[in-house]
Amino acid sequence: MKLGKVEFCHFLQILALFLCLSGMNQAELTRSRSKPYFQSGRTRTKRSWVWNQFFVLEEYMGTDPLYVGKLHSDVDKGDGSIKYILSGEGASSIFIIDENTGDIHATKRLDREEQAYYTLRAQALDRLTNKPVEPESEFVIKIQDINDNEPKFLDGPYTAGVPEMSPVGTSVVQVTATDADDPTYGNSARVVYSILQGQPYFSVEPKTGVIKTALPNMDREAKDQYLLVIQAKDMVGQNGGLSGTTSVTVTLTDVNDNPPRFPRRSYQYNVPESLPVASVVARIKAADADVGPNAEMEYKIVDGDGLGVFKISVDKDTQEGIITIQKELDFEAKTSYTLRIEAANMHVDPRFLSLGPFSDMTTVKIIVEDVDEPPVFTSHLYSMVVSEAAKVGTIIGTVAAHDPDASNSPVRYSIDRNTDLERYFNIDANSGVITTAKSLDRETNAVHNITVLAMESQNPAQIGRGYVAITILDINDNAPEFAMEYETTVCENAQPGQVIQKISAIDKDDPPNGHQFYFSIASDAANNHNFTLQDNKDNTATVLTKRNGFRRQEQSVFYLPIFIVDSGSPSLSSTNTLTIRVCDCDADGIAQTCNAEAYILPAGLSTGALIAILACVLTLLVLVLLIVTMRRRKKEPLIFDEERDIRENIVRYDDEGGGEEDTEAFDMAALRNLNIMRDTKTRRDVTPEIQFLSRPTFKSIPDNVIFREFIWERLKEADVDPCAPPYDSLQTYAFEGNGSVAESLSSLDSISSNSDQNYDYLSDWGPRFKRLADMYGTGPDCLYS
Repeated sequence: MKLGKVEFCHFLQILALFLCLSGMNQAELTRSRSKPYFQSGRTRTKRSWVWNQFFVLEEYMGTDPLYVGKLHSDVDKGDGSIKYILSGEGASSIFIIDENTGDIHATKRLDREEQAYYTLRAQALDRLTNKPVEPESEFVIKIQDINDNEPKFLDGPYTAGVPEMSPVGTSVVQVTATDADDPTYGNSARVVYSILQGQPYFSVEPKTGVIKTALPNMDREAKDQYLLVIQAKDMVGQNGGLSGTTSVTVTLTDVNDNPPRFPRRSYQYNVPESLPVASVVARIKAADADVGPNAEMEYKIVDGDGLGVFKISVDKDTQEGIITIQKELDFEAKTSYTLRIEAANMHVDPRFLSLGPFSDMTTVKIIVEDVDEPPVFTSHLYSMVVSEAAKVGTIIGTVAAHDPDASNSPVRYSIDRNTDLERYFNIDANSGVITTAKSLDRETNAVHNITVLAMESQNPAQIGRGYVAITILDINDNAPEFAMEYETTVCENAQPGQVIQKISAIDKDDPPNGHQFYFSIASDAANNHNFTLQDNKDNTATVLTKRNGFRRQEQSVFYLPIFIVDSGSPSLSSTNTLTIRVCDCDADGIAQTCNAEAYILPAGLSTGALIAILACVLTLLVLVLLIVTMRRRKKEPLIFDEERDIRENIVRYDDEGGGEEDTEAFDMAALRNLNIMRDTKTRRDVTPEIQFLSRPTFKSIPDNVIFREFIWERLKEADVDPCAPPYDSLQTYAFEGNGSVAESLSSLDSISSNSDQNYDYLSDWGPRFKRLADMYGTGPDCLYS
């Protein structure tokens, strides 16, 4: 039988493995004459056994223990006097030894990837004395590897990126697979890489696992992502080797290889002339297949008649060109504009300049549409002046507006009264002349800002606004006065010529050259012997004393009239009174007390004593109020508290039903005893003379069985009712029984001929009951006789 090439290679591998294992498993004890062994005594002997390491194949799947090797001592004569023992890693649990023959077996399946070798110790003992006949020696059992682990990509799956249009051989990413088998033995851990999916775009280096591009000019805009499957196979890729795979996602990153292009060569937009400045007219965009920074563009107006009227900017989010208005549009002045706009990439890659210019041009035509515009004033702000002395009807100035449309409609004027609430001004509706409507006061309002409205006669909805600032010119119409309320004092020990106050003046007017005030003492006080005034010629004046010896007991307050004149034309003046108090001062001239009453108080009663007396009085008042309040709270409240027991309590109200002393109506004894005898109760509010005429009352109530049974049944129901209140309560029932001892009270039966009632006593009750006596009486004067 002929073997194929593959089968022959397998046969050689199996044969070599068998020979190797056979040689290793027959290792036995051999004498060595080269290394002596020294016992613990002084006698020198030679070592009688030594061995090399044992080898055992991993992943043994047989049912019998796996034979590892044999231990043998030269002392062993085969008569059974020697026994062998084994200790160390895995002794007894994994490895066992035949104590008679020295054969070692493995009882469990071994995995080199879990533990590559085991270190054990062997010893030969005399069976009778259990003493060692050979010194203990250490040996190693090494696990022989087989190809039982496939390569694994510990870092997979992978993601990577490579620029589009990259040349062939550009490195993308390196993948690495690991094999748990022994790399020092055979080819079990020697891995080679191959690509299973992703050709012909990418390739992989068999030994290094580096993935590279295999095709030039890969375009992201055509396809931006590829999924590769990479295989790693051990045994150098030969048949029978184990393999593992991983996925690699490769994304083509963008480069600027696409120039911007406008979808159209020209655009046209219509805008009304009333569109405000900074409004958006249009948005245009040049298409660019690139993304991110490679698609960023800038727009500019390179030509056209609207360079100063429009501008274009870039929307950073959408990369659109935004055309906005820079100046107001006027259909009557220009009806259309033409713009030449260029779009260009901001980041150009020199490697792709051969693909064409990375810019594009388009034409934008803007048509201005006519709208009915409001009137326009000749000036945005009018400035006018008028004197505050101007009379009503004085002309201040004129405003003018016109209709900018071709129709040139007439314009009518008015004042926005929200800006002239006091109606100081009027305007002529046709001419625009502004006049005063009432007197003006600069000190109240120095500048009036009003809004003038201009509306078209043909379309009043079209309203233009103009702004007018009217400045009021000042005249001297306010007299000067003290700048503040002065609190002036003079010490009792003041000397003649001592300054006691410096005064100044103010004037509400505003003369062009500033104020100039003149001070003097009024003529009626010019000859006073107490004080004098000195004009400082700087709009201030100084008040001085003329004598000494001021005493509060004689006069505590002085009034000094001061005459002030301004420099206006004509000049105005006023007399202002300065109040001067005489005070007791300390050594530094600082006023201590200025009241004359305080001066005459007894010396022993100080201010602190007065405060103490006042505090005592207030304390007594507070105590009195507390006592009164506590007494009022002790009174019984009219309304019961929620916590108080209200059972069997009767609340009396100030009604007039039965009189103030009628308490018999609340007798509850009848509810407890149905057979109670009720005596005749005379009403205290009825005079004794007519009590005998009242309807006779019953002396006793018969034992009504129906009522008694009805109440007892209701009582039993209340006793067993879980929702009933836990205390005595009054139950009311609308039950009349079968009849009434009072019989019928209807007046219909009273007037019948068969009635046995006698109402003659009504005539004895007086004039107020005469009508009833006439209706029911039987006398000769009865109406129904």
